[in-house]
Amino acid sequence: MTQPSLETVKAQARALRQALAAKGMAVSHAHALELIARQHGARDWNTLSARLGHRDAPGELTLGAKVTGYYLGHAYSGTIVALSGAAGHRQVEIALDKPVDTVEFDSFSNWRHRIRGTLGKDGRSVRRTSNGTPHLTVETTKG
Repeated sequence: MTQPSLETVKAQARALRQALAAKGMAVSHAHALELIARQHGARDWNTLSARLGHRDAPGELTLGAKVTGYYLGHAYSGTIVALSGAAGHRQVEIALDKPVDTVEFDSFSNWRHRIRGTLGKDGRSVRRTSNGTPHLTVETTKG
């Protein structure tokens, strides 16, 4: 049996909440998420969310692997040239195929040829920009 996506179970919770509301039984969104989690055999919503969220984690990162992703909101492609640490706290250095300008101002540039970051199991850095976007996301590519 295949696991549903995180988006699918969230949609199930919304549908459950709407169906119960139509029958006159108002439940919070959090309660609907908990009920859906139990239907999928999880202890609670956090457990199900973690299980499904890691399903789309990138494949094992290796030296020389071709990767793509975003660095400070800018798309990149490159090759892993340094790698250390355990999964969940993996330090990575990527040599970019094309330099990325990480500055938004017209009068100033900061071209990066290499980028570094620490990644969680989901391939995203824990560090975030002021709007909540991860500093670095990494996805392995085929080929």
